[in-house]
Amino acid sequence: MSAVVKAVSSLDQVELDLSLSPRVNSVKPSKTMAITDQATALVQAGVPVIRLAAGEPDFDTPAPIAEAGKTAIREGYTRYTPNAGTLELREAICRKLKEENGLSYTSDQILVSNGAKQSIVQAVLAVCSPGDEVLIPAPFWVSYPEMARFADATPVILPTRIEDNFLLDPKLLESKLTEKSRLLILCSPSNPTGSVYHKGLLEEIAKIAARHPRLLVLSDEIYEHIIYSPATHTSFASLPGMWERTLTVNGFSKAFAMTGWRLGYLAGPKHFVAACNKIQSQFTSGASSISQKAAVTALGLGHAGGEAVATMVKAFRERRDFLVRSFGELEGVKISEPKGAFYLFIDFSSYYGTEAEGFGKIDNSESLCHYLLDQGQVALVPGDAFGDDTCIRISYAASLTTVQAAVERIKKALIALKRPAHV
Repeated sequence: MSAVVKAVSSLDQVELDLSLSPRVNSVKPSKTMAITDQATALVQAGVPVIRLAAGEPDFDTPAPIAEAGKTAIREGYTRYTPNAGTLELREAICRKLKEENGLSYTSDQILVSNGAKQSIVQAVLAVCSPGDEVLIPAPFWVSYPEMARFADATPVILPTRIEDNFLLDPKLLESKLTEKSRLLILCSPSNPTGSVYHKGLLEEIAKIAARHPRLLVLSDEIYEHIIYSPATHTSFASLPGMWERTLTVNGFSKAFAMTGWRLGYLAGPKHFVAACNKIQSQFTSGASSISQKAAVTALGLGHAGGEAVATMVKAFRERRDFLVRSFGELEGVKISEPKGAFYLFIDFSSYYGTEAEGFGKIDNSESLCHYLLDQGQVALVPGDAFGDDTCIRISYAASLTTVQAAVERIKKALIALKRPAHV
């Protein structure tokens, strides 16, 4: 895309080139951010919108973590840190990975970044060459395909089914692998579905990966502590033969309610981590010194975040149970009960083809979400943003009272939908 603007002055007119790079033009904007921004604007304008679009816990950062941040400021811990993160934090991450995930790393195999999103995009940029393929099970987090495109790689989408709890079929994976396959991205617990990959399925995937020497695996484990028993978390790198080819990403935003602190990390073989470290040194340098001090305290709260995280998970589970029960009462709605994270990915496609007075026809997930925002004043994210247009994503990172009010509004709006009359 190119554009020109004529500069008007007393000198000769010059046309200014406003074109953008092909790389930037290939990347789509995030629909979750777009819906969130739209809902925020409505709230600021006085419209009582219930926002269930963003993936952000509604809890405050646990007090001991917040106090550690304040102490860091008071004690003048406000300067640059090493690019890879403070040694104190990287060693704490190594202990966490050993004790909770059964993974052995040294501090030079850890890279601390400004959020897990930065960790992921740097990993993709570090290992993918133009023309490489990045395999992504769908539904997927909205940024994965765009990160692949940003690296001049090709996203290869692997569809899953709600009847299979949105889990990847190993046979489908094997059928899609080629000599160009470079990276498989796994997210468990999953955004947007809440699905959790059990150890047996991961072992099947690992056996397939082992037969492909070029294939690396990026394991996004940012939701690992938000999991509902009896489901359990397995780190992909802990499986036989997978440590050498796995890049594990985690962070503090979700489990510790630290979204605004912007802190994530990558763990992997030194060769790959050093490459990501080099990229970060030229992009952003190290993460916030204050956030890193707070993160050390977070990792010291106890196994899996201790009581502070367990309290949040208990509340998330209560909300999940309410949503599954409430939407399960609606005819034609399909639900896969989430085993982790704080999202419900519901198949509302039975409402496609309906019409609403004063709004028009509901054709897909996007028009349904616009309708629910317009008529029900509830902000949700259309499933096509995640690679599955039959569904919409509901974030239950909001109080139970708020979730209950949202369900009431959604049901009322859905009841008003009518099938077009056949002439």
